[in-house]
Order: sequence, then C-alpha cells, then structure tokens
Amino acid sequence: MSVPFAFAGIIFIWSTTPLAIKWSGEEVGFLFGVAARMAIALVVSLLLIALLRKALPLDKRSWHVYIAVGVPQFGAMFLVYWGAQFVPSGLVSVMFGLTPIFTGIAASLFLAEKSFTPFKLTGMLLGIVGLVFIFYESFDVEAAATMGLLSLLGATVIHSIGTVWFKRVAHDMPAFSANTGGLIITVMLFAFAGGLMGMELPQMASSYVISSIVYLGVFASVVGAVLFYYALKKVKASTIGLLPLVTPVAALFIGNIFNAEVMSSQIIIGTAIILLGLMVYQFADELLNKVTARGVPLNEID
Repeated sequence: MSVPFAFAGIIFIWSTTPLAIKWSGEEVGFLFGVAARMAIALVVSLLLIALLRKALPLDKRSWHVYIAVGVPQFGAMFLVYWGAQFVPSGLVSVMFGLTPIFTGIAASLFLAEKSFTPFKLTGMLLGIVGLVFIFYESFDVEAAATMGLLSLLGATVIHSIGTVWFKRVAHDMPAFSANTGGLIITVMLFAFAGGLMGMELPQMASSYVISSIVYLGVFASVVGAVLFYYALKKVKASTIGLLPLVTPVAALFIGNIFNAEVMSSQIIIGTAIILLGLMVYQFADELLNKVTARGVPLNEID
C-alpha cells in the first residue's frame, strides 16, 4: 500500500465521519447509533484476528491497556454522538481538530512533559479565541446548540486524556490488539448504558441510517485506524499533523453540500482562527529551528 493512498484514505474517512455520525443517530436514537457502530467494529476486529491467526493477550497488564483505550473511547463517543444532534456535523471535526492542543496539556499534567513554548502557548490562545467565536453564535441560536458544543468539547478533552493514558500503559502492545481489546471494554460499557437508559432496538430505519452505522463501524473504527497507524510509521509526525488542518475544512463543506448545513460567518471565522492556532502550535517551533540552524532567510526554507 502506498503512503499517498493511505493518507488520502485517512482524509476521506475523517472528513466524512462527522456527517455519518449525525445521520447514524437519526430515527434510531444517538445511543443505538453509537452502540451499534462499536459492536460492528468489535465483530470486524475479532474476525480479522481470527483470519490472521493472531492471539489477543488477556493477561492483567493487557487488560489495563484495554481499559485505558475503552473507557475514554466510551466517554468520548457518548458525548460526540449526543452533541452531534444539535450542531452542524462539520463542527465535530473542528472540535476534534483541537486534540493536539488538549493532548499537549494532558501530557504536561500527567506525563510531566515540558513542551510549552511561546509559539505553542500562542497556538493555544488562538484556539481558545476561535472557540469563543463559534460558541458566541450558539448563544444566539438556542441552548441546545451550546450544550452540543460543550459536549463535543468535553469529548475532545476525554479523547486527549485517553491518548496520554494509553501512552503511559501501552508499552509494546500492537495498536491493533490495543484497539480490539479497547472495543471489548467500550461495547460492554455501551451495553450497560443501553440497559440503564432503556435503549430499545429500532423496528426499522432508512437505508442511509443503516449505511452510516455500518460505514462507521467498518471504516471509521477499523480501516481508518489501520491506515492511520500505517501512515504514522511511514511519514514524519509533522506530516501527520497536517490532518487536523485539512479534515475540518473538508467536513464543513461535506456537511454543507450533502446535509444543507449552514456555514455562517461566525463559524467560518472561528474555524479559520482555530486552524491558524493549530498551524502555529504544530509547526512554528519547527520552522524557527530550521531558520536558526541554517541561518538563512525565511523564504529560502524548503
């Protein structure tokens, strides 16, 4: 598999996932939509393990890893699906674009990583300003939109903390095994939540709803993860860092074209500021280091 193909696949899957999330919760309820997605992903992962004749570690240390993956995944997915009911699908991608910033904060708090430079702090500040623009509009629309945005923001924070938690305990476990074990925990938690909240199995659903659930279960939760880890091994981390800059814009346009979601000036400005903040956060220090190391004018940097 070529790296450009993997990169294109990641961008396509990440850009279409927000709209699929929104569609998958229609008619059947957000809880069934996400629970069914996770169950499908688990079945596909277990089938792949069986076909590849791989053993899934079940020792105490491995279960610790699975919990570190599954618990944050449950929390983040629950909040994402609930919040996606009330906001344009593209904003799901915009919010998750802030993951690098929140992960950096979590790493500083829980891993004692001292990585906050003036540029990174500037990027964080720009991200906050962008959020203010987006949230400001939601106050003028309805309370549900504000709650939806807060839910997505909470999901992003939980996902970032989960990433750091996984880094602390993962050791040398293969990503596919960690993802499969994590799905076991996630599905168990959604089964418990479904029973607690009285989730009912839908009697019928439109084809686009069913297709969205299957697409998310197979592609977003399994294929997308495989492509991401493959690309991560083949290209520089800074190149992977471009993904949060591309997918939010693509997701906003996809939501606008296929779901008639309105992109107001407030959303566009807020998104642009957030993406600028991500650019500063991800690449400004690297660019400065190149300038310092080479001692050449900025316009001569390749």
